[in-house]
Amino acid sequence: MNAVINNGYGSVDVLQYTSIEKPTPKPNQLLVKVHGTSVNPIDWKIRKGLLKLFTGNKFPMILGFDISGDVVEVGSAVTRFHPGEPIYAYLDSFPGGAYAEYAVVSEQAACLKPNNMTPIQAAAVPLAALTALQGLRNQGKIQPGHQVLINGSSGGVGSFAVQIAKALAAQVTAVCSTKNVELVKSLGADRVIDYTIQDVTQDTAKYDIVFNTVAHQTFSRWQKMLKPRGVYVTTLPTVESVVQTLFTSIFPGKTAKLIRVKPSGKDLTFLKELIEANKIQSVIEETYPLSDVAQAHSISEQGHVVGKLVIRVTPVSDRQM
Repeated sequence: MNAVINNGYGSVDVLQYTSIEKPTPKPNQLLVKVHGTSVNPIDWKIRKGLLKLFTGNKFPMILGFDISGDVVEVGSAVTRFHPGEPIYAYLDSFPGGAYAEYAVVSEQAACLKPNNMTPIQAAAVPLAALTALQGLRNQGKIQPGHQVLINGSSGGVGSFAVQIAKALAAQVTAVCSTKNVELVKSLGADRVIDYTIQDVTQDTAKYDIVFNTVAHQTFSRWQKMLKPRGVYVTTLPTVESVVQTLFTSIFPGKTAKLIRVKPSGKDLTFLKELIEANKIQSVIEETYPLSDVAQAHSISEQGHVVGKLVIRVTPVSDRQM
């Protein structure tokens, strides 16, 4: 099968488009013919060696965590999926394996693809939307009527967070730049703050949840915007964010939380229902062929992607399924 591998850590030059053997599913796994995947910041952070404490030095690596494709084989213990079914998933192996024509995923991490999405649209969903859902629901304890501020609302996680928060009946204030204001409004934001015009931390409103998806600022800068028992949720696992999470968990009042997204077929099923109810859509800035993953990494590293960058793995991704 064709795949993009890296035989070491470094710049985009370590990414190599080549042919390797396709994987074999374990008893609890599905073998999936991948139609689409996407680039997430964690992919290039792994590639650069920023997470080598977790990834080690076993090469070659196949990066990528999102897949959308068709089941071609199931392990002996699999009961919920059958060959031919279209699925989407956040791969539950590290460092991934999605930048390839075939990938394996456990039965518990997979979900049938939303009926009203193409494989390309579905490939943009898993990691980013799961991060948004688990950040708002599991960490933020979102409730109907909550006041929620989402910083980085036009990015991959942020664009899903706006839609999920609205689907869960919250009041959403979104933060983005001028060029993305109309997009974020179209996703359902009740109010938009243009950070190029206004310092968001000078906003006098108080929030039940501040979801910081870009993590340029820390809890100490945002906490004055929280209600007395408000929650600050960040996606960036820095030493400071870990310390803040531990410290604020000891005392009542405003708290800081760090979201560590987990693969979950159950949560993808929840998202599938919202998607099929037309409450969530994918925002895709650009698509690339598998051979151009390096270019997509370069664009992602610049930090200004609107929505997601999706990788088209096979031509079937062009049609509705």
